[in-house]
Amino acid sequence: MSTLVVIGYDNQYKAEEVRLMLKKMQKDYLIDLEDAVVAVKEENGKVKLHQTYNLTAAGALSGGFWGTLIGLIFLSPLLGMAVGATAGAVSGALADVGIDDNFMKELAESMNPGSSVLFVLVRKATPDKVLEELKGTGGKVLKTSLSHDNEAKLQSALNAAKA
Repeated sequence: MSTLVVIGYDNQYKAEEVRLMLKKMQKDYLIDLEDAVVAVKEENGKVKLHQTYNLTAAGALSGGFWGTLIGLIFLSPLLGMAVGATAGAVSGALADVGIDDNFMKELAESMNPGSSVLFVLVRKATPDKVLEELKGTGGKVLKTSLSHDNEAKLQSALNAAKA
């Protein structure tokens, strides 16, 4: 079961910086992310979501491959690729995996203009090493499915000064 962690930042670039840190930790096998999204509330009050995965492009690519393959069977590979890419792009755009977009937008709406929110869905992690890496990055834990003790440890690490 995945764990949801939502951290708010006063700076609109800080959430993206921390997400990049988490991606590096994932490459080092310290954390396994299911989803990581940054929501930025711009100065004009508009909320923009920056998703990790572009489902529309991934769907178009896989749909194009399968469409070409089926098109080869029926002697019309270009038509098959076009139809497959279109169907894949539509299904990718309609798919919503990970964290619910409406939940993220609603929570980000409550933030001040010029701020950002990091939404992370974690499959598993090495908590002590991840907390050490996140030490001093700032931010406030807004929502989480962690236990109260673990939430307090995370907030303490975010607030701690880096050694």
